[in-house]
Amino acid sequence: MKTPTATRISLIAILSTALLAVSACSDDDTAGSGFPAEAGAAQTTYAEIVLASYDDSITEALALKSAIDAFVAAPTENTLTAARQAWLDSREPYLQTEVYRFYGGPIDNDDDGPEGQINAWPLDEAYIDYIDGGSTTGIIGDSEQEISAAALTELNEQGGEKNIATGYHAIEFLLWGQDLSEDGPGNRPVSDYTTDSADGNHERRADYLTTVAELLVADLQQVRDAWADGVADNYRSEWNSITPEAALSRAMTGMIILSGFETGGERLQTALDSGDQEDEHSCFSDNTHRDMIQDIRGIRNVWVGEYVGIDGSTVSGTGIRDVVAAAEPQLAASITEQVDESLRLAEALQTPFD
Repeated sequence: MKTPTATRISLIAILSTALLAVSACSDDDTAGSGFPAEAGAAQTTYAEIVLASYDDSITEALALKSAIDAFVAAPTENTLTAARQAWLDSREPYLQTEVYRFYGGPIDNDDDGPEGQINAWPLDEAYIDYIDGGSTTGIIGDSEQEISAAALTELNEQGGEKNIATGYHAIEFLLWGQDLSEDGPGNRPVSDYTTDSADGNHERRADYLTTVAELLVADLQQVRDAWADGVADNYRSEWNSITPEAALSRAMTGMIILSGFETGGERLQTALDSGDQEDEHSCFSDNTHRDMIQDIRGIRNVWVGEYVGIDGSTVSGTGIRDVVAAAEPQLAASITEQVDESLRLAEALQTPFD
């Protein structure tokens, strides 16, 4: 039986081999760039999939914001449950976009990439709010600390990479609270948002929650707009202008790093090695298994050139698989088999992950 590490290294190696295979094509099989003729079409399909998945991410983030607004306006078990479900729903399309990272694109470029504000992790709960048997302050408990979009953006990762103040996981913590259970998620009481709150910080907590929800939507819109077609001087215009070789090199870099270092290493192997719930990617909601599944689904989307939207519509075209198959058919078939097997194994993960 292969270990997770062996399987991960195998997939990284075979994806890297695919990148080398298409780069080594002879001019006889190309459209003049050293790549198979399918490469230009794959470059276009990739951008269309990126845009569609970010559009869906914004749609679900707006639904999450609406559910959060309804919850803070009338905090009840029902509105809290609805807000939590909206958070879970919002993760489904966003996680499929993580394969667009790791090559300096709009999501994580050094100048203004907002990935650290959207999905940074792990999160030190005490930086935001009270924790069991420990701090009762955090940003929410500090009455001198302003709660605004600008202030929370400034505080995000201030003083340490675990000092996360914004994004999906900050919202997750504010909805579920700490995960203190071995077989279930966190169980933050509704009273944290009512006049019955034990610490009297219900209004600041509500302000914080609505502010980070608004920030999430704005950050996702920034990334989506960078991929919008027909806009001068945005990232999509640059993407359309580079060679297929450069474009697919970027796309496959994202696939390789997400499948290996990020999902296989930071998210899966680290948690398995430590056995600590704090090392789960979505530890407060116990949604970590979906993180694994949708990250791999995102890799598969790029590989096969197909994305199924939240409304059931499909964006499809030439995938990187088709480019590799033009040069090395057996290699393409082998990678497809491994990606499909990875997705099958992720879907079979025991739940809850902890």
